[in-house]
Order: sequence, then C-alpha cells, then structure tokens
Amino acid sequence: MSTEEYTISVLTEDKPGLLNKLTIIFNRRKINIQSLNVSTTEIPGVSRYTLVVHGEKSALDKVVSQIRKLIDVLGAFIYDKNEIYYQEIALYKLSLDSFRENASIEQLLRKYGAKILAIEDDQIVLEKTGTQEDTHQLYEALEPHGILEFVRSGRVALSKSKRKTEAFIHELETAKSRNLSIKEF
Repeated sequence: MSTEEYTISVLTEDKPGLLNKLTIIFNRRKINIQSLNVSTTEIPGVSRYTLVVHGEKSALDKVVSQIRKLIDVLGAFIYDKNEIYYQEIALYKLSLDSFRENASIEQLLRKYGAKILAIEDDQIVLEKTGTQEDTHQLYEALEPHGILEFVRSGRVALSKSKRKTEAFIHELETAKSRNLSIKEF
C-alpha cells in the first residue's frame, strides 16, 4: 500500500490538554504530523485542529476512529486534497540591499502573487499565501537572492461538504451514537 497526504480535521471543545492527547495518538502509531493548526470556529467554545499527515488510508482511518473516542472531541474527519479547500501562508525575510539590487525580486513577487509585509532599515519581509507547492516555488525562486529566514504556517482547511459545523454539532447532541459521518451533512 502507498502512503498519501491527508488532512485530518478535528472539532473539539475548547479545553486545555487536548493537543497533547492528540499527539500521543499519532506518536504511538509512529505517524509524523507534517503541519498543525489550531483555531477557533464560528461556534463559541469549539476549536478546529487541522493536521496534515502522510500515511496509508486504512491506518489513518484507525487514528481518526481513536481520536473520536477522546472525551472533548466532537468530531474527527479525514480528507484527501480533492475534498477540501486549503491554504498556507509563508513569510520570507531578505536583506533590503538584496531587494534593492535585484529588480528581478519585484518581478518574482508579481509572478507568484506575493506581497511586501514589512520594510525595515536593513530587511524586507515578503508574504505569500497558497498551497505548500506555491510557497515552495517562491522559496526556490528567492533562494539565489539570499533568504535570511523562512517560515510556513500550518494548513488551514475547510471541507467541500455543504454541511455547517453548527448543524453537525446539533445532530451530534441529539444522536445516540458519536459515529456520525461528515458525508451526511
């Protein structure tokens, strides 16, 4: 079986200590988390964990099943790239001299849809939003110009499903089982 990239979305009550419980599940199965983002949702008191992992679908289905058993977890879902909308943000720090001396950097910004976030006395910070592939392409294009620092955020993703998080949680509250499928919404 081949490993693929998957996005796991976990809806939780906003309680401390849950991140540790989630990472233990992945650690026990020796699955590396490629990126992690935790954010609020449109529902007060509910957080969304978005994790990007590589693995076999069957093994990751077991992980998601185990995550669903955690007390503070409201729902956990696994998606491939075709089932979600997603973006990341990347920041690139260059020396201001390098930027001034290379007109091609400004052309790269236009070509890749990046923008200037900050200009300081001796450095410039550039911002690019897109997929990991998009931000990496700009990284490779800027590398010959001397990148001082680079950072990329975790993935932010939404399901292409037409369901509303609020409707899912309401259904969960009235259901006899916690094994609701995201496909039902």
